[in-house]
Amino acid sequence: MAEMVSFASNGNDAQGYLVVPDSGSGPGVIVVQEWWGLDSGIKEIADRLGEAGFVALAPDLYHGELAGHTEMDKAGELMTSLPPDRAARDMSGAVDYLSDHAATTGSGVGVIGFCMGGMLSFILAALRPDKVHAAVPFYGYPSGDAMPDLSKIEARIMGHMAEHDDFFPPDGARELERALTELGKNATITVHEGTGHAFMAPHNALGTQDQDKVNEIWPQVTAFLHEHLG
Repeated sequence: MAEMVSFASNGNDAQGYLVVPDSGSGPGVIVVQEWWGLDSGIKEIADRLGEAGFVALAPDLYHGELAGHTEMDKAGELMTSLPPDRAARDMSGAVDYLSDHAATTGSGVGVIGFCMGGMLSFILAALRPDKVHAAVPFYGYPSGDAMPDLSKIEARIMGHMAEHDDFFPPDGARELERALTELGKNATITVHEGTGHAFMAPHNALGTQDQDKVNEIWPQVTAFLHEHLG
């Protein structure tokens, strides 16, 4: 079952795309959008998680705004104008909503994010270590002023980055993995040879989708989430 739902966000309301598996229950996973918004690709990822037995919630961080897959300038504007505090509130509210949902099993939730959502996955893990027990960021990570307090992260992390990526270069991903390891965190960040940014994207907006990598990585993702969430 898939539907749009509303949830509380620190005194305000936010919306998201919720998928409940056919079994009626399962571990909860937050799906964090790319810079396009809550589009068909992110909804498809949530649907796939539902098929794998998870309760998935993709919060709409742009509050109804959306960029088409040929509108990179608009997507960039939406991303840069996204209020960080509102995004944090909405993601935290989504964690609480999903954790308390009757269909969600287990004591914690996971987070999976792509591009901008990959970066925000790290931030959410640091913001909500009480609930986020597993994180799977794809081709996106924080840096500079956006870097959260990594020492607060308690989640297991399995990151997947692209070798050819001008948005989030692989060297930065490797440095982040070293920083997390030095802090004693359980984090593995893999840079996949021959891949470009957005290699997992169902819509293939950048022409970089790698179906072989999708077929290789997706079973690893679902196994990882089941292992650490139940």
